[in-house]
Amino acid sequence: MLLTGCKSASAGTTIPIATPQAVDSARQQLDLIPPPSKSRYMAISSLSEWENPYLTVQQNMATLHVTMADANSSQLGVGGMLRPVSARRQDLTVRVSDLPAALDAVPESSWPYGRVLAIEEAHDTPASARPAVRRNVEAAIKTLGDMGVVVYEWPEAGLR
Repeated sequence: MLLTGCKSASAGTTIPIATPQAVDSARQQLDLIPPPSKSRYMAISSLSEWENPYLTVQQNMATLHVTMADANSSQLGVGGMLRPVSARRQDLTVRVSDLPAALDAVPESSWPYGRVLAIEEAHDTPASARPAVRRNVEAAIKTLGDMGVVVYEWPEAGLR
């Protein structure tokens, strides 16, 4: 967690949004990924099981979590001690306005459910930062929608 160099957003601060050119460029790349399979992603009960990219939104930034595809095509030892899924997970801290460029860099093989991205608010956010976090979530949802990505807003307390 980055604690230095961040300024807190005041109530009147506007959240920078992605440029239309960046959104269009990312949308063209993301169009290569098939539409989402709702039956596959709605069956997931925790973010630790989620295989598509997901976004954790904070007050001044967001973290894009990407699980890279397993380079070993064998089913032997999948998810076990020698091939843990967590070893393929990469986290990238980005500004919401840089989200199109970040998603443009995610390989097609990292979208097994299709063009859907889970989004969650950061845990343990202080009450004073919640409005800024929510504004960032709304900005990210708008940007993702403009790129043709289905947004699955992850429930705060997990799934029931």
